[in-house]
Amino acid sequence: MMSDTKPVDLRVEDDVATVTLNRPDRLNAMTAELLHLATSTLETVAADPAIRVLVLTGAGRAFCAGGDLSQGAGGAVTAGVGPESRAKLLRQFMETSKLLHEMPAVTIAAVNGACAGAGLSWACACDLRYASARAKFNVAFLNAGLSGDFGGTWTLPRIIGQGRAREKYLVSQPFDAVEAERIGLVSRVFDAEQLLPEVTAIARRIAASAPLAVSRIKQNLADSATVDFGRALDLEAQRHTECVESEDGREAALAFIEKRVPRFTGR
Repeated sequence: MMSDTKPVDLRVEDDVATVTLNRPDRLNAMTAELLHLATSTLETVAADPAIRVLVLTGAGRAFCAGGDLSQGAGGAVTAGVGPESRAKLLRQFMETSKLLHEMPAVTIAAVNGACAGAGLSWACACDLRYASARAKFNVAFLNAGLSGDFGGTWTLPRIIGQGRAREKYLVSQPFDAVEAERIGLVSRVFDAEQLLPEVTAIARRIAASAPLAVSRIKQNLADSATVDFGRALDLEAQRHTECVESEDGREAALAFIEKRVPRFTGR
């Protein structure tokens, strides 16, 4: 049973964590309370080496509709503070996107329904995205007279390309899961009732892989956005060698020779 009081729910089974946004009556829209708890929850997951995959999803019929505008524009930030304090607090909350993007665990957005504004930014900060056939997407910031936050202007162009990202931000029209898959925003679309089982199966497959290799792949892909090709080659060579010389690297080679499933330990 999902808690009726906590706006963010964390469940860990073996090495897979599921974080569920839990304000279904408000389409899981962000408030200061939700963001404080989301930050601490993601920090907890990031600091736990036993967690190899994080699945982010929403309760009810939404993934996350963005900031709760019933609290005013930028309602996710505590009202009644000046512009400098507001920007500072917002930036602190935006660390959630950085955590999703950079934590050692692979992060997966299971987009079960409405996904808009900063909620879409959260999905884009994840390593992988899968959607329910019922999911609806909208950048939505322009409709609220806002310029965007939580990193979407950095992540979305890298996922779907500059031209498409500019159209999504500047035209700001909703689109469905079929369109999201067509433009590469999500990898696959599942029937609504199959989304979480399918994503959980993917998460467990990743979690069963060599942890050191998975984390180094994630680092390489993250670095590719900011380093030149030569530096990327340097980092690939360094990290690939670390994997070759690791216990898991030797175990993978031995398991291949012995035609058995490897037993990885993360060392």
